[in-house]
Amino acid sequence: MNQDLRPEEHSSQAPGSDTETALTPADILAALRSRRKLLTLAPICTGIVVLGASFMIKPTFTARTTFLPPQQQQSATSAAITQLGALAGLGGSAALKSPADQYVALMQSETVSDRIIEKFDLMQTYEAKYRFEARKILTESIRISVGKKDGLITVEADDHSPERAAEMANQYVVELRRMTSDLALTEAQQRRVFFEQQLNLTRDRLEKAQLALQASGFNPGALKAEPKAAADTYARLGAEVTAAEVRLQTLRRTLADGAPEVQQQLGTLTALRSQLAKAEASGHTSDAGSADYVSRYRDFKYQETLFDLFSRQYEMARLDESREGALVQVVDVAQTPEWKSKPKRAQLTITAGLITLVLLTLHVLWREFNPWATRRA
Repeated sequence: MNQDLRPEEHSSQAPGSDTETALTPADILAALRSRRKLLTLAPICTGIVVLGASFMIKPTFTARTTFLPPQQQQSATSAAITQLGALAGLGGSAALKSPADQYVALMQSETVSDRIIEKFDLMQTYEAKYRFEARKILTESIRISVGKKDGLITVEADDHSPERAAEMANQYVVELRRMTSDLALTEAQQRRVFFEQQLNLTRDRLEKAQLALQASGFNPGALKAEPKAAADTYARLGAEVTAAEVRLQTLRRTLADGAPEVQQQLGTLTALRSQLAKAEASGHTSDAGSADYVSRYRDFKYQETLFDLFSRQYEMARLDESREGALVQVVDVAQTPEWKSKPKRAQLTITAGLITLVLLTLHVLWREFNPWATRRA
């Protein structure tokens, strides 16, 4: 009885052993050859449909402009950090970014985006209800990059109108020039803005001092030598004290309090304050009218001398700013594109056909060699 059952057991295990046999390339090719019409016609039909649909997509044009960002001279602080060599990393110099990255951030700011939106009426063009929606579409349509080797900044603008695409790319250069002129980015620009503010304040004070001196009966012919000399000395010392305080404030922006330059400036300021106190103490007089006249004249000469000092510092800052070359130099002006950049119909057609071919191949192999799918069929 046992011997009669053995052939049946072997016969029942035979089919199972066949299903566990590994597939060969010949089996796969035979399965694909049997469905060659489907694998050929379906990708072609899909590609034709995608190609026809691509003609319904509105074409997009890309304009490109390239420019050289403003070059900055190395400041004294950066030069000192560079000389430290390997110790420069301890001072956080690795966190410093290049000026080109800063200019890219300026062009990507909301201020520039809003100006572009207003100039080209993009709220209506993009059919956006809110400003942030138009700003988002504009950000997706503009690409700003910095060349790793040459350091040039490239602005690419996408738009359905080729003329507007070129105008938008060039407008970003205009807005960058406007931003760099309004903002104090470099060290020389910061000094120029600072001394310009001090100069305007001193000019107003000088006009008030002049009016007060004229109200006291000022007469150049009646001016005596001794009050004039005392007033001139006091005005000169007072102006030098104020100028020394300004220089000290400027040094403390870039240097620590323990730096030799700061300590030297502190010593100079202390000496000037001492001389000013002595001149002020010796300038008192018992005559009330004379004291009023001398004090007003002294204040006038002080503001006049201070105005002269700030004028010279302001001119020096302007010269330093011009030497830094804060000028945007355009290398390639954006021209009106002659050919669309999107959609790429050939690429879309080939990609759709390949995807269809891959999916159908996987489906055919799964239906042919999957036992569960074969049973259901």
